[in-house]
Amino acid sequence: MSLRAALLLGLCLVAIPARAGMFDDDEARKAIIALRGQVEANQKAGEERLARIETGLARIETLVQDRSIDLARQIDELKQELARMRGENEVQANRIDALDRRQKDLYVDLDARVRKIEANAQVQEKQAATAPDPAAEAKAYEAALNQFKLGNYQSSVAAFQNYLSSYPNSQQLPSAQYWIGNAYYALRDFKMAIAAQQKVLAFWPDSAKAPDALLNIASCQAELGEVKAARETLQVLQKKYPGTPAAEQAKQRLAGKR
Repeated sequence: MSLRAALLLGLCLVAIPARAGMFDDDEARKAIIALRGQVEANQKAGEERLARIETGLARIETLVQDRSIDLARQIDELKQELARMRGENEVQANRIDALDRRQKDLYVDLDARVRKIEANAQVQEKQAATAPDPAAEAKAYEAALNQFKLGNYQSSVAAFQNYLSSYPNSQQLPSAQYWIGNAYYALRDFKMAIAAQQKVLAFWPDSAKAPDALLNIASCQAELGEVKAARETLQVLQKKYPGTPAAEQAKQRLAGKR
């Protein structure tokens, strides 16, 4: 019951005895009933209003909770999106770094290739500028060989050595080196002859002079009294260069025919 309704009820109850003479019991009863109905109506209206307020508060609380949940969800989604974007940025940064490194590597490789091409071009230019005269080369070789034929072995060695240094790309290098060994053999400098022929085998093992160089080494070893070494050299010659004239001579020597 509201305070106003209670005051009205009290005033009415006080006023009833004073007006007893004016109203009879029925009227008083009616007034009380009417007043009670009014009070009950006011009480009901207050309760309904209170219920509406409570309902409104409940709705507000629900709305706040729903919005809080939705806000929390949105915040969580934003955090996830932020994490995803950071991950993508990191991946992109790594890709950029990798591309930068690859670009630097390609640049270094390209620079090295360009330098190599330029160096080869310079070498070719120098070779073209200093290309030997074939006629002069052939003349120098024949001159060194003629010194050998004339028995000027020391001069032949010097001439062939000069030929080797003057024509480093000549096709006659194995032959020139072989004749140096032969000249030392003719001079009876067998150790120098062996050293010279070993160069033929070391630098031009597939040349036509290689079998002859081995045969000359075996001859030098025999002259030095190294009989066992000479036989082993002849065996190597037969095995490594079969079918050559030098291998046939090695076979005859091993058989004791020479």
